[in-house]
Amino acid sequence: MWKETREREFGNLRPNLFSSRIFKSRISSIQLSNSKEIVSSHRGSVNSLQVDLTEGRYLLAGASDATVAVYDVQRATDHDGRGRISKHKSLFLINKQHEHGHKYAISSAIWYPIDTGLFVTGSYDHHINVWDTNTTQVVMNFKMPGKVYRNAMSSIARSHMLIAAGTEDVQVRLCDIASGAFAHTLSGHRDGVMSLEWSTSSEWVLVTGGCDGAIRFWDIRRAGCFRVLDQSHSQLGRRPPLLACAATNKKSSSHQSSAKARPPQRKSTNGNTVKSHGVARVPSQMKSAKQRSHPGMISSHDRATAHYGVVTGLKVTEDGMYLLSAGSDSRLRLWDIESGCNTLVNFETARLQSSKAIQMAVSQDSALSFVPCMTTVKVFDIWSGQTKCAFRGHYENVNCCWYNAQDQELYTGGNDRQILVWSPPKSISTEDDESKNGEAATSDQDNWSD
Repeated sequence: MWKETREREFGNLRPNLFSSRIFKSRISSIQLSNSKEIVSSHRGSVNSLQVDLTEGRYLLAGASDATVAVYDVQRATDHDGRGRISKHKSLFLINKQHEHGHKYAISSAIWYPIDTGLFVTGSYDHHINVWDTNTTQVVMNFKMPGKVYRNAMSSIARSHMLIAAGTEDVQVRLCDIASGAFAHTLSGHRDGVMSLEWSTSSEWVLVTGGCDGAIRFWDIRRAGCFRVLDQSHSQLGRRPPLLACAATNKKSSSHQSSAKARPPQRKSTNGNTVKSHGVARVPSQMKSAKQRSHPGMISSHDRATAHYGVVTGLKVTEDGMYLLSAGSDSRLRLWDIESGCNTLVNFETARLQSSKAIQMAVSQDSALSFVPCMTTVKVFDIWSGQTKCAFRGHYENVNCCWYNAQDQELYTGGNDRQILVWSPPKSISTEDDESKNGEAATSDQDNWSD
């Protein structure tokens, strides 16, 4: 790191390249944190984790004992080991004894994307609750037709406030916070929907993974899905950069134009030349039929599968160009979203859970993926599929993980009821400075974060 710092001081290294190198060196040294501990308040397996998208400070956790809790990951509530270890207890806990609390396991807990004043929970009790963080009261409730496996909101949406809900029912339902009613349903899966993700490049595109092994893409502004991923439809590796594509297309177009010549002419018996016609024109009806057809309308493509079994996890990269999927067949697949092709990245053997959904994470530069693999969390190079390292700390299966790009920390939750923090190692001087800053920090104005 000192070498990069010196080169940056001398002006030999550009700022973006400097930050990229520091980021890679820090993320490669992630280990079980020796300076931060989250004191779990849950008495059941932790099924869902998310750090708020606005401040990157508050960790929301949902567990199978029907509890949901919020932790401040930046400001400690207590210290141990002569102030070396900062302990983070829950700011508040909502359990079954709450007037409007869930009665069964919470499968998914997410923050409202643009404000920490609201969060959303989905449960096996067939309900999705929208909570006011300051009062810890339910402000909106949606009754679902079955167990809620996963719910999600778009982080880039500016035109809608929709909660996409995947349940044991075959239909995906969109719940509108603005009106308090269901906007519409998406029909296409032949079994329950265990995982779903909003696109990070378009607020209208939703990706769902079902128990039927299918991954479907939806444009919520129109009826029917517009793409069904097929594991046999493949391309080798990642797409070339845009500049390379443009140069290739320019060469191919110039080659085609130079190859175009006058059609060959043959002489007739009387000596006159006769033009020989090449390929016949395609009828306009056939052209329109080809334009109308897409995978959601063709029965053979409509039955295509992305996994041999249940699709247990989905994660879209930060640039919105690729999709990582996990299945009960213990396979990880990387998909090119634009072409819908399987990139054939051969991820090294990993044993995945098959009975419940898993929550994966991707680094900020979309180079690494964090995948719960039974009792460990494996870090894969997303382009080569090689295992970079494996995090071992949980005593039972890991269900979820969340990567906090702001602090470059990874949070994992499992069946052992624990929430572990994985971060780059810190020096003693850094820890002392942080503890002093924490003591001198002023309290916030809201009534739930202190």
